[in-house]
Amino acid sequence: MVNCMNYLSVQPSSLSCLQHRMPRRRKKVDRMWWMDLLLRTIRLVLEGASRLIFGIMYYGSTHTPLPPITNLVLLESATALATKIRTKKLTSEEVVKSFIARIKEINPILNCVVDDRFEDALQEAREADELIRFGTMDEATLAKTKPFLGVPFTTKDCFAVKGLKQTAGLWIRKDMVAEEDADAVRVMREAGAIPLCVTNVSELCMWWESCNTIYGRTNNPYVNCRIVGGSSGGEGCLQSACGAPFGIGSDIGGSIRMPSFFNGIFGHKPTYGIVSNLGQEPVASGEAKEFLVTGPMCKYAQDLGPMLKVLGAGNSHMLKLDQKVDIRNLRYFYIEDDGGSPMVTPIQTELREAQRKIVQHLEKAYGIKAKKITLKKLKASVLIYFAKLGSVEEAHTFCEELALKKGSINVWMELVKWCVKCSRHTFAALLLGVLEKLNNHNKHTENFTKLLAMCADLKQEMKELLGDDGVLLFPSHPTVAPYHGQPLFRPFNFAYTAIINVMLLPSTQCPLGLGSEGLPLGIQVVANHYQDHLSLAVATELEKAFGGWVCPSEVK
Repeated sequence: MVNCMNYLSVQPSSLSCLQHRMPRRRKKVDRMWWMDLLLRTIRLVLEGASRLIFGIMYYGSTHTPLPPITNLVLLESATALATKIRTKKLTSEEVVKSFIARIKEINPILNCVVDDRFEDALQEAREADELIRFGTMDEATLAKTKPFLGVPFTTKDCFAVKGLKQTAGLWIRKDMVAEEDADAVRVMREAGAIPLCVTNVSELCMWWESCNTIYGRTNNPYVNCRIVGGSSGGEGCLQSACGAPFGIGSDIGGSIRMPSFFNGIFGHKPTYGIVSNLGQEPVASGEAKEFLVTGPMCKYAQDLGPMLKVLGAGNSHMLKLDQKVDIRNLRYFYIEDDGGSPMVTPIQTELREAQRKIVQHLEKAYGIKAKKITLKKLKASVLIYFAKLGSVEEAHTFCEELALKKGSINVWMELVKWCVKCSRHTFAALLLGVLEKLNNHNKHTENFTKLLAMCADLKQEMKELLGDDGVLLFPSHPTVAPYHGQPLFRPFNFAYTAIINVMLLPSTQCPLGLGSEGLPLGIQVVANHYQDHLSLAVATELEKAFGGWVCPSEVK
């Protein structure tokens, strides 16, 4: 103590410096506290308003049930269908006809399919049957070279499927037809799969409700007045309603995982750089290429690995998909929420309980104790995500993308036009345009740089935490599927999926049955880079334990 006092006594300037710094720090803390309070208040007001408005709007609304399933082919997994077609227990033509018939009966209710190639698909199915009938290749060779021969698949309306519309939900693209297949579609064709149709998306695939001014909005198969998510919402809806055995989605902020969650199916966001993104719109550039990934969506966990192996083509070996995983040898972590972001809705009690049941299952069935952790930086997930997107200098602005990169829309004028129903854009897209301008205004501030540093630190923390044998149980979304239009009152609730994109981690969305409102519950299983096989293995275990996908139709 004497030494310290002597030290201070000979350095009066140090005390003076501290006295000057302390008020500044206090002012900074005060500003942060008031900003947190302001944002939290705004969110609470919007939450209250949305519950009142949509509660009144949809009070007494009737759900149109989907037609019952009488053809059990519709309930088969993609891998099971492939096996049955190869072994001549089913014909490809029979299978394709079954799914075409299903699409025709559900689409008037759900509005999930926006363009199709049914006649071409039937012809390709007949050709697949002929290949099998002639015996040019034996079953083993077919299984290796064409693992999905004769099995139909679908994809979202941002991937190019030769001969079909490729609008990406943007009005100015409404007449654009793809002249060749996207890479993901091409490799699926090479594996013998047959494209059936393309499905609805949000405008330019940048919102978490699938609605646009070309095709309108898609309805949830469990409760029609709820959303299907976005941007792969039409795809998630079609899979859940048994309109296809499997499909392709893309994900830059949760566009595979949120629709998979809201529609009660499996979806996988792969490690970045494994699956080609070429042939989809809009085109990612710069670092955003790492945030955007293409991956599988399906009803059954067993289809994820085989489909990912095909989509990954020459890169699939990097994911060790054939390596057997003993889930008892993994380390499990779980995070209950983001730490209380003032901009994001708190996690619903029912979703917290679903996560606790997983933790209890692991301990009861295998004696595994999952470790609860907190990562304080997650509270800034929304701001980190926007900072990372805003830091990509090579990318066109969203307002330029809305104008097909031929100049830029005037977002303020479009908002005025929207108010009088004269705009060709959705309000959600215009809201994103406004947020982008605000984000760009903050680009050169000290806070912007700090957010980028926080992202780098968070990535390193996650990398060290997970290692090569760890998985993280992480909420998919704060709530079950909200009402149509309600995301506008909860614009930042995509944070739980978006933060995983900028950390470049693989994540598997897993269904956990239905909740009290008859809507799907679920969880994300996150693994480290190139450890996709771990999250896929855990997905299979959760499917066994909790039942996986629940058919929204009556089965007769």
